[in-house]
Amino acid sequence: MYLIVTRAFPPELGGMQSLMWGLSKEMSKNFMIKVFADYQENHKEFDNKESFSIERVGGIKLFRKIRKAQLINEFLKVNKVKGIIADHWKSLELIKTDKKKYCLIHGKEINHQLGSSVNKRIIKVLNNVEKIIANSEYTKNLAISNGVNQDKVIVINPGANPVQELNKKSLEKVESLLKVKSPRLITVSRFDKRKNHEKIIMALRNLKQLYPDIVYICIGYGDEEKNIKKLVEELDLTSQVMFFKNISNDLKNALLAKSNIFVMPSIKHKTSVEGFGIAYVEAAQYGIPSLGGKDGGASDAIDQNKTGLICDGNNLDDIYSSLNLMIENKKYIELGNNAKEYVSKFQWDKIFEEYKKFLY
Repeated sequence: MYLIVTRAFPPELGGMQSLMWGLSKEMSKNFMIKVFADYQENHKEFDNKESFSIERVGGIKLFRKIRKAQLINEFLKVNKVKGIIADHWKSLELIKTDKKKYCLIHGKEINHQLGSSVNKRIIKVLNNVEKIIANSEYTKNLAISNGVNQDKVIVINPGANPVQELNKKSLEKVESLLKVKSPRLITVSRFDKRKNHEKIIMALRNLKQLYPDIVYICIGYGDEEKNIKKLVEELDLTSQVMFFKNISNDLKNALLAKSNIFVMPSIKHKTSVEGFGIAYVEAAQYGIPSLGGKDGGASDAIDQNKTGLICDGNNLDDIYSSLNLMIENKKYIELGNNAKEYVSKFQWDKIFEEYKKFLY
């Protein structure tokens, strides 16, 4: 049996949640597993549909971490467990066992100054595991530069969960909403500085002169939401930008499938960085090419000039010219077709072959 310890798990939405669910599903086809996950509202309906055991732990964040570790430590005393896979170094920090431990790393959570107190905690945990699984070459190099033992780090890109069948009513709703709007840009992410919504909107102001019917769809929520909406008003783009949050998965997928370009030219903001960008892969599954940023691991998810473009997210002109290049002569159609073909390499059954090399 393997234990999967995670702070991020459905029914909560997000890239990490999707990753840990996909990994759990694929592992359950090969091993007996038990998942220890954080409590979520309405989790029972979700959990009952799964073929593996999920134990939820609630409470205030600090006490939840301690309580979860206690439960796992007790479980390990009375059950035969081969190893533990964790989503985050903090998930392993209080677990006391000589069982093999494996930790996924993603980027921003390990990006702390060498020698700082947090960095020392990270190194203590990660240098005590069997394997460190980085989501991209960028994240691997970041970990090594921050003092992690390079002999332990391997790169395994996140897998892509199967595309859900598009809901007919949601598709009809999207067509009704967008009507003659074209081209259609979309971002599905939290509203935070590193996602770079601000510069996308500034580029949109110029693109509007060339493409009067252009639309930019923003799906998400976060700290920067007010600032982004204020910028849209200041630049007189309220007719070009549509905001969605707390929407159904069906509607999100329909909006994605009916768009032309996924836009997320991420940047570094303080310690925050995009380690991979599973959202680029999810867009590619619907035949949607992406514009990503050079800061981070986007180049593991986007094949430059084939499935999308990588630009300098700090350079407004580069964002504008990259988008214009993809829109001109509807180049996004060719890039999107390539993306749909390319994304097959991220299917979980193929990705999991890399895990098998050390789990068996």
